[in-house]
Amino acid sequence: SGGIGLTIEIKNIGEIDAHNIEVDIQTTNGVFITSLPGHYQIPLLSAGDSTEKSIRVWGVGLGFFTSLPKLTLTAYAPYAKTRAKHVDIRLLGPFVKKVGESWDADESYTGYTLYTPMMSTETFLINNSGEVTHSWKSAHRPALSVYLLENGHILRTAFPGYNPRFWGGGIGGRVELFDWNGTKVWSFDYSTSDYCLHHDVEMLPNGNILMIAWEYKSAAEAVSKGRNPNTLPYSQLWPDHLIEVAPLNGSGGTIVWEWHLWDHLIQDYDPTKENYGVVQDHPELVDINYGGRILADWTHINSVDYNEEYDQILLSVLNFDEIWVIDHSTTTEEAAGHTGGRYGKGGDLLYRWGNPLTYQMGSESDQKLFNQHDATWITPGLPGEGNILIFNNGQGRPGEDYSSVDEIVPPMTQNGTFVLLAGSAYGPNEVIWGYTAEKPTEFYAINLGGAQRLPNGNTLICNGPLGQFFEVTSEKEVVWTYVNQIPDPLDSHVFKILRYGPEYPGLPFR
Repeated sequence: SGGIGLTIEIKNIGEIDAHNIEVDIQTTNGVFITSLPGHYQIPLLSAGDSTEKSIRVWGVGLGFFTSLPKLTLTAYAPYAKTRAKHVDIRLLGPFVKKVGESWDADESYTGYTLYTPMMSTETFLINNSGEVTHSWKSAHRPALSVYLLENGHILRTAFPGYNPRFWGGGIGGRVELFDWNGTKVWSFDYSTSDYCLHHDVEMLPNGNILMIAWEYKSAAEAVSKGRNPNTLPYSQLWPDHLIEVAPLNGSGGTIVWEWHLWDHLIQDYDPTKENYGVVQDHPELVDINYGGRILADWTHINSVDYNEEYDQILLSVLNFDEIWVIDHSTTTEEAAGHTGGRYGKGGDLLYRWGNPLTYQMGSESDQKLFNQHDATWITPGLPGEGNILIFNNGQGRPGEDYSSVDEIVPPMTQNGTFVLLAGSAYGPNEVIWGYTAEKPTEFYAINLGGAQRLPNGNTLICNGPLGQFFEVTSEKEVVWTYVNQIPDPLDSHVFKILRYGPEYPGLPFR
């Protein structure tokens, strides 16, 4: 709220009384800022109790041309965990308005969090205190992901403007590289009436970039593949495909590998078509008639990740409520077929999980994912390495809508193949770890969102629609929070976030 001064509330959320609490108040940014008191003591705070303290702040700092003033409140007590809260304010003389707040604890993983607000052309790197330590500016809004590379460049998706055909969520069309100083050093456009990039990209170890894109198929083309013509209200389909681009100096690139969902379809609707078959006998193929959502944007792949050890690609397929794994070792020709590659299946699915109804196995009670985002393999060397982490939005979940972060152990053998028992759906049946709020409905992202496993075993989470970032321990204790305020508190959407440790090679100030 706004007014003269602020009121601090400190609560003992533990199970024992706290004695001799020391509270420090520090101010940063702005002009001639002071606060009274700067330090005070609380002799006793019983378990479950709280206490309030009024403070006065003077100075000037509106945050329009410089960083917002920040109050940092740190509470110490013997045998208690240290907590620090950071409050961003606007200040004019004695009049203060709270803009946002964050807090972190000793258990938080120290690093720098990268994000790009959906309605902004800027990308930000913040420390655990919520201070912007670096930023980059593009001419375009994101579409939707951004990554900090080991050379200090950022790899950023972008929406350069109007496309003559495609209009779906996450629409892009361009990928950009900026150096640390903010100079654009490369861009690649892939946007016409026949195809358009969207959502996410993945930098490969060889320097090539995987990109997700829609491609246009007419109603006639869809019907020729066995699509029920009554489920084509837009008279078109936009099946997804992947391209791997080898960048050229300055701009542009060469497409060196492709995978098209259109090459891996099955259906049991029209026996006169070549791809007619028994859907449940072919989980490696995708039923062109699946989906209660009768949309042109039929599959809506919203994330791509790469596993170097097994040369596999992991996809999050929102409109199927599934994750898919495909083989990257194939040639483009093999990727269009059903044989070849390291696993002998060409471009067919190696694994799928989240909703066995898509291949006519199981029942509604077997569905695990609901409009999920950001499926990633946990990086080697981190707790849970090799497992898959998923932001499960929960839209349409039976009962109440709530989000969760789910970690699964895929049924993978040592050589990278996936186990599927005859007559059953792909496992696992349960997650190995998951996070929900103590009251589940208090954490719900109807769309967007992401999660990242950190080196200390914590998990970093982004509630995208609200622009809320938070970090939880493996015991599900929240140890860091931050709320994005850009471009404004009412429109602070963020697709996903990533934290980089202080030793990450891409941080020049490490």
